[in-house]
Amino acid sequence: MNLSLTREERDAIILHAVFSVLCLPVLLVSGLETGIKLLILVVIYNVAVPVTAKLRGHDLWINIWLFALILSVFQVFPDWFLSLQLGILVFPEDGFLKIGTVSGYMAGLWAIPVFMIVYASLRVAERVSHRAGYWTAALLALVVFGASEETVWMLPSWYARNVAMVGHTAVYIIIPEIILGVSCLYAFRQIRERNNLVKVPAAFLVMLLYLGAAAFFYFVIERLLS
Repeated sequence: MNLSLTREERDAIILHAVFSVLCLPVLLVSGLETGIKLLILVVIYNVAVPVTAKLRGHDLWINIWLFALILSVFQVFPDWFLSLQLGILVFPEDGFLKIGTVSGYMAGLWAIPVFMIVYASLRVAERVSHRAGYWTAALLALVVFGASEETVWMLPSWYARNVAMVGHTAVYIIIPEIILGVSCLYAFRQIRERNNLVKVPAAFLVMLLYLGAAAFFYFVIERLLS
Protein backbone atom coordinates (compact mmCIF):
# COMPACT_ATOMS: atom_id res chain seq x y z
CA MET A 1 0.00 0.00 0.00
CA ASN A 2 1.44 3.35 -1.07
CA LEU A 3 1.09 5.87 1.76
CA SER A 4 2.58 8.86 -0.05
CA LEU A 5 0.13 11.59 -0.95
CA THR A 6 -0.69 12.29 -4.57
CA ARG A 7 -0.68 15.81 -5.99
CA GLU A 8 -4.48 15.80 -5.96
CA GLU A 9 -4.63 14.72 -2.32
CA ARG A 10 -2.14 17.41 -1.28
CA ASP A 11 -4.22 20.01 -3.11
CA ALA A 12 -7.34 18.80 -1.29
CA ILE A 13 -5.63 19.11 2.09
CA ILE A 14 -4.33 22.59 1.28
CA LEU A 15 -7.70 23.78 -0.02
CA HIS A 16 -9.55 22.62 3.08
CA ALA A 17 -6.85 23.93 5.41
CA VAL A 18 -7.06 27.39 3.80
CA PHE A 19 -10.86 27.30 3.93
CA SER A 20 -10.79 26.29 7.61
CA VAL A 21 -8.46 29.18 8.44
CA LEU A 22 -10.68 31.56 6.47
CA CYS A 23 -13.78 30.52 8.40
CA LEU A 24 -12.66 32.12 11.65
CA PRO A 25 -12.23 35.74 10.48
CA VAL A 26 -15.45 35.57 8.43
CA LEU A 27 -17.43 34.30 11.42
CA LEU A 28 -15.87 36.92 13.70
CA VAL A 29 -16.69 39.89 11.47
CA SER A 30 -18.87 42.28 13.43
CA GLY A 31 -21.92 43.92 11.91
CA LEU A 32 -22.91 40.95 9.76
CA GLU A 33 -25.76 38.60 10.57
CA THR A 34 -24.89 34.92 11.04
CA GLY A 35 -26.87 33.93 7.95
CA ILE A 36 -24.86 36.28 5.75
CA LYS A 37 -21.55 35.03 7.19
CA LEU A 38 -22.49 31.42 6.52
CA LEU A 39 -23.73 32.30 3.03
CA ILE A 40 -20.34 33.90 2.29
CA LEU A 41 -18.52 30.75 3.41
CA VAL A 42 -20.87 28.50 1.45
CA VAL A 43 -20.31 30.55 -1.71
CA ILE A 44 -16.53 30.63 -1.23
CA TYR A 45 -16.36 26.85 -0.81
CA ASN A 46 -18.67 26.03 -3.68
CA VAL A 47 -16.70 28.30 -5.99
CA ALA A 48 -13.24 27.35 -4.72
CA VAL A 49 -13.65 23.60 -5.22
CA PRO A 50 -14.66 23.54 -8.91
CA VAL A 51 -12.37 26.47 -9.84
CA THR A 52 -9.36 24.87 -8.16
CA ALA A 53 -10.29 21.53 -9.70
CA LYS A 54 -10.42 23.09 -13.16
CA LEU A 55 -7.13 24.92 -12.74
CA ARG A 56 -5.33 21.89 -11.33
CA GLY A 57 -6.95 19.28 -13.56
CA HIS A 58 -8.77 17.38 -10.81
CA ASP A 59 -11.81 16.05 -12.64
CA LEU A 60 -12.76 13.81 -9.72
CA TRP A 61 -13.29 16.87 -7.53
CA ILE A 62 -15.82 18.33 -9.93
CA ASN A 63 -17.59 14.98 -10.18
CA ILE A 64 -17.93 14.66 -6.39
CA TRP A 65 -18.71 18.34 -5.85
CA LEU A 66 -21.59 18.34 -8.33
CA PHE A 67 -23.14 15.31 -6.64
CA ALA A 68 -22.62 16.91 -3.21
CA LEU A 69 -24.18 20.21 -4.30
CA ILE A 70 -27.26 18.52 -5.79
CA LEU A 71 -27.67 16.49 -2.60
CA SER A 72 -27.24 19.65 -0.52
CA VAL A 73 -30.21 21.24 -2.30
CA PHE A 74 -32.34 18.16 -1.63
CA GLN A 75 -31.24 18.10 2.02
CA VAL A 76 -33.45 21.13 2.61
CA PHE A 77 -36.41 18.73 2.72
CA PRO A 78 -35.28 16.63 5.73
CA ASP A 79 -34.40 19.82 7.62
CA TRP A 80 -37.77 21.30 6.67
CA PHE A 81 -39.59 18.17 7.84
CA LEU A 82 -37.72 18.04 11.15
CA SER A 83 -38.25 21.74 11.85
CA LEU A 84 -41.80 22.25 10.57
CA GLN A 85 -43.53 18.89 10.97
CA LEU A 86 -41.80 17.49 14.07
CA GLY A 87 -40.70 20.79 15.58
CA ILE A 88 -37.44 19.31 16.88
CA LEU A 89 -35.01 21.35 14.78
CA VAL A 90 -34.82 25.13 14.98
CA PHE A 91 -33.38 27.60 12.50
CA PRO A 92 -33.44 30.94 14.32
CA GLU A 93 -33.68 34.23 12.50
CA ASP A 94 -30.18 34.80 11.17
CA GLY A 95 -30.50 37.67 8.72
CA PHE A 96 -30.89 35.54 5.60
CA LEU A 97 -33.93 34.31 3.72
CA LYS A 98 -35.65 31.09 4.69
CA ILE A 99 -36.78 28.20 2.52
CA GLY A 100 -39.88 27.39 4.49
CA THR A 101 -38.44 27.06 8.00
CA VAL A 102 -34.89 26.32 6.82
CA SER A 103 -32.12 28.90 6.45
CA GLY A 104 -31.47 29.37 2.74
CA TYR A 105 -27.71 28.81 2.90
CA MET A 106 -28.37 25.20 3.94
CA ALA A 107 -29.06 24.44 0.27
CA GLY A 108 -25.31 24.74 -0.28
CA LEU A 109 -23.86 24.09 3.17
CA TRP A 110 -24.34 20.30 3.08
CA ALA A 111 -22.01 20.16 0.04
CA ILE A 112 -19.03 20.88 2.29
CA PRO A 113 -19.16 17.82 4.58
CA VAL A 114 -20.48 15.56 1.80
CA PHE A 115 -17.55 16.43 -0.47
CA MET A 116 -15.02 15.83 2.31
CA ILE A 117 -16.55 12.52 3.36
CA VAL A 118 -16.91 11.12 -0.15
CA TYR A 119 -13.48 12.22 -1.34
CA ALA A 120 -11.57 10.96 1.70
CA SER A 121 -13.51 7.69 1.84
CA LEU A 122 -13.05 7.08 -1.86
CA ARG A 123 -9.30 7.52 -1.49
CA VAL A 124 -9.21 5.03 1.39
CA ALA A 125 -11.28 2.57 -0.62
CA GLU A 126 -8.84 2.83 -3.53
CA ARG A 127 -5.72 2.57 -1.34
CA VAL A 128 -6.90 -0.09 1.14
CA SER A 129 -10.22 -1.77 0.36
CA HIS A 130 -13.87 -1.02 -0.33
CA ARG A 131 -14.76 -2.12 3.19
CA ALA A 132 -12.21 0.28 4.66
CA GLY A 133 -13.72 3.03 2.53
CA TYR A 134 -17.18 2.47 3.97
CA TRP A 135 -15.86 2.33 7.52
CA THR A 136 -14.06 5.61 6.82
CA ALA A 137 -17.28 7.17 5.52
CA ALA A 138 -19.13 6.08 8.66
CA LEU A 139 -16.41 7.39 10.98
CA LEU A 140 -16.04 10.70 9.14
CA ALA A 141 -19.80 11.20 9.12
CA LEU A 142 -19.87 10.66 12.88
CA VAL A 143 -16.98 13.07 13.45
CA VAL A 144 -17.84 15.78 10.92
CA PHE A 145 -21.59 15.92 11.51
CA GLY A 146 -21.09 15.45 15.25
CA ALA A 147 -18.65 18.36 15.37
CA SER A 148 -21.16 20.50 13.50
CA GLU A 149 -23.94 19.65 15.95
CA GLU A 150 -21.66 20.52 18.86
CA THR A 151 -20.60 23.92 17.52
CA VAL A 152 -23.14 25.57 15.22
CA TRP A 153 -25.59 26.30 18.05
CA MET A 154 -23.08 28.90 19.26
CA LEU A 155 -23.38 31.02 16.11
CA PRO A 156 -26.39 30.40 16.23
CA SER A 157 -27.27 28.53 13.04
CA TRP A 158 -29.50 25.60 14.03
CA TYR A 159 -30.13 23.58 17.15
CA ALA A 160 -32.23 20.63 18.30
CA ARG A 161 -34.95 20.87 20.93
CA ASN A 162 -37.34 18.60 22.83
CA VAL A 163 -35.25 15.48 22.14
CA ALA A 164 -32.69 13.39 24.04
CA MET A 165 -29.26 14.98 23.75
CA VAL A 166 -25.61 14.03 24.18
CA GLY A 167 -23.98 17.40 24.68
CA HIS A 168 -25.62 19.47 21.96
CA THR A 169 -26.18 16.53 19.61
CA ALA A 170 -29.62 14.95 19.27
CA VAL A 171 -29.32 11.22 19.94
CA TYR A 172 -31.87 10.23 17.28
CA ILE A 173 -29.87 11.82 14.45
CA ILE A 174 -26.52 10.09 15.12
CA ILE A 175 -27.26 6.86 13.22
CA PRO A 176 -29.05 8.63 10.31
CA GLU A 177 -26.00 10.85 9.83
CA ILE A 178 -23.73 7.79 9.72
CA ILE A 179 -26.12 6.23 7.20
CA LEU A 180 -25.92 9.44 5.19
CA GLY A 181 -22.13 9.29 5.00
CA VAL A 182 -22.08 5.65 3.93
CA SER A 183 -24.93 6.06 1.42
CA CYS A 184 -23.22 9.09 -0.14
CA LEU A 185 -20.11 7.02 -0.82
CA TYR A 186 -22.15 4.10 -2.16
CA ALA A 187 -24.31 6.26 -4.41
CA PHE A 188 -21.35 8.17 -5.83
CA ARG A 189 -19.46 4.98 -6.60
CA GLN A 190 -22.47 3.68 -8.56
CA ILE A 191 -22.80 6.81 -10.70
CA ARG A 192 -19.18 7.96 -10.90
CA GLU A 193 -18.74 7.10 -14.56
CA ARG A 194 -22.28 7.92 -15.66
CA ASN A 195 -23.94 11.01 -17.12
CA ASN A 196 -24.22 13.95 -14.74
CA LEU A 197 -28.01 13.85 -15.02
CA VAL A 198 -27.97 10.56 -13.09
CA LYS A 199 -26.65 12.50 -10.09
CA VAL A 200 -30.09 14.06 -9.61
CA PRO A 201 -32.10 10.87 -8.91
CA ALA A 202 -29.13 9.38 -7.03
CA ALA A 203 -28.91 12.39 -4.72
CA PHE A 204 -32.68 12.39 -4.31
CA LEU A 205 -32.65 8.74 -3.20
CA VAL A 206 -29.86 9.42 -0.70
CA MET A 207 -31.92 12.28 0.72
CA LEU A 208 -34.98 10.04 1.04
CA LEU A 209 -32.91 7.42 2.86
CA TYR A 210 -31.65 10.04 5.30
CA LEU A 211 -35.10 11.52 5.84
CA GLY A 212 -36.59 8.08 6.44
CA ALA A 213 -33.80 7.13 8.83
CA ALA A 214 -34.21 10.38 10.76
CA ALA A 215 -37.97 9.86 11.09
CA PHE A 216 -37.56 6.19 12.05
CA PHE A 217 -34.93 6.74 14.74
CA TYR A 218 -36.83 9.74 16.10
CA PHE A 219 -39.90 7.51 16.46
CA VAL A 220 -37.94 4.69 18.09
CA ILE A 221 -35.83 6.79 20.46
CA GLU A 222 -38.25 9.59 21.33
CA ARG A 223 -41.51 7.68 21.28
CA LEU A 224 -41.03 3.93 21.74
CA LEU A 225 -38.09 4.09 24.18
CA SER A 226 -38.90 7.28 26.05
